[in-house]
Amino acid sequence: MRKLKHFALLLFSCSLLQGCGVYSFTGADVGSATTFQVNNFLNNAPIVEPGIARDFTILLQDLILTQTSLDLVNNGGDLIYEGELTEYYVSPITATAQSTAAQNRLTVSVNVRFYNTLEPEKDFEQRFSFYFDYAGGNQLTGAQLENALADIFERITQDIFNNSLANW
Repeated sequence: MRKLKHFALLLFSCSLLQGCGVYSFTGADVGSATTFQVNNFLNNAPIVEPGIARDFTILLQDLILTQTSLDLVNNGGDLIYEGELTEYYVSPITATAQSTAAQNRLTVSVNVRFYNTLEPEKDFEQRFSFYFDYAGGNQLTGAQLENALADIFERITQDIFNNSLANW
């Protein structure tokens, strides 16, 4: 009787584990892909902020590395990301009584081309954009610029990840 209970427990455990399959807490569906590559993004924005294209490329690579089991390769990846920064601009969004900006907005847009070499029907080209608002009397330099770009790039890279690998 005891062996029967152990066998039933073992059988139940195996069926439970079999039913779970491969699961990712991020919702990533990489299919049968094992590698990805992120080609260097170019900065084609009319206003060029030095180094941000490189920073964006690295952040996108890091996000995919940490949220999937894919390996990063320089070429021949199963999943390929490429594109360019197309917009980088500051605009006033609210004004004071003295006709000066009370609040400004930094906007960054990125055009992304995604290629899934194993499932070409999942390929896309799409523009992703986000912004950061800050006080009109402040200059967007140094640490404040770094924080603004970190917030913007975090949102854009997550949107790219969700669009390319999450089935939400």
